[in-house]
Amino acid sequence: MNAETAGTILYDDPIKYYNAMLDDILAARKYVFIEMYKFGHQIMGVRFRDALTAVARAGVEVKLLIDSWGGSGIPDDFFAELLAAGGEVRFFQKIKINIDFFTRSHRRNHRKLLIIDDLISYIGSSNITDYNLIWRESMLRLYGDIAVNFKKIFYQDFKIYNSYIRYRRHYTRIMRCQDMEILRDVPSITRQKIKKRYEYLIRQAKRSVTIESPYFLPGFYLRKALIDAVARGVEVRVIIPRHSDVRMVNLLHGRYLEMLHRHNIQFLYYTIHNLHAKLLLVDEKIFCLGSPNFDYRSFRYMHEILLTGHDAHIAGMISEHIIQTMRMCEPFDYDAWMRRPRIQRFFEWLILPLRHLL
Repeated sequence: MNAETAGTILYDDPIKYYNAMLDDILAARKYVFIEMYKFGHQIMGVRFRDALTAVARAGVEVKLLIDSWGGSGIPDDFFAELLAAGGEVRFFQKIKINIDFFTRSHRRNHRKLLIIDDLISYIGSSNITDYNLIWRESMLRLYGDIAVNFKKIFYQDFKIYNSYIRYRRHYTRIMRCQDMEILRDVPSITRQKIKKRYEYLIRQAKRSVTIESPYFLPGFYLRKALIDAVARGVEVRVIIPRHSDVRMVNLLHGRYLEMLHRHNIQFLYYTIHNLHAKLLLVDEKIFCLGSPNFDYRSFRYMHEILLTGHDAHIAGMISEHIIQTMRMCEPFDYDAWMRRPRIQRFFEWLILPLRHLL
């Protein structure tokens, strides 16, 4: 696939890419496959459901895979018309109360994919919900044969939707398409391809590393890679929301900001609503974009997917996205942080042991 092909677009405004996705769905001729962590049942969920139902009635193959945790609020009859039209809907690993409840239920499918007709694919940070309509996201629309690779991944996930998956190479095999790669992770404490790729790219950086993430809780090796990069003269910037949608993560952020700030890692707070984009850009030319957060939970317990490569067109769009994001940021104020209330320090200490689960 040549990324210069018309139709490769990076979206950060949910309304714009929801409309683009709906237009692509309604133009489908062969199939529409969606894999999503969260699928709401309010306005946006209804719009997508109705579009899927319409194309299913026209003979298009429709398959929808939703994580059971992320889709837990969906009414039982919400997809009745889609199912009647021949569409298939599956919920990934239904939550069951048993002796293994915590371990099994914590392993979620966090991937976000839309694939249409072997030509169009979307990958990125965004779920299909109403509450993120004012968030800043990172959703990449690709036009070309890389969609075939995403289709293979979708079929695999759709097949094993209700299985307890132990690590197997088959489920994490890297897929290559010219100058890009698709990386996948399944829950594993030791085999974490995405995290290890991040570490490798940061260690190889020559000029700059920029990270955008809603949740920034890096483990030891990632922290060391970032600190070592600064020591080599690399400019390292981390952009996070001032107030994410998870209050406990906001508290834990500070434990890492305080430590890494002293090593000259720059932190910027996104101040307009919530930043939910998930990006890594190295030396303005090597990019990573997909579903994983920069935290323990994504790397250890979630089914994640990442697109990485050095396509100049995509890297340029991501670079421009970062420039625009920074215009809506303010720097981390270390002195103000050190004056935070004692009660806040206490809660940071109290929840620190839970950092692997957030």
